[in-house]
Amino acid sequence: MASGNDMKAHQGTYGSFIALLKWTVPLLAVIGLVVIVLISS
Repeated sequence: MASGNDMKAHQGTYGSFIALLKWTVPLLAVIGLVVIVLISS
């Protein structure tokens, strides 16, 4: 378990990770869709 001193750093790291994930997942979905369209044509 994280001690009280580590919680602020943990929350900052987790917030950055989630913000990055919000942009990465849709971007990968678009790239995957483009690849599928290119392969199928």
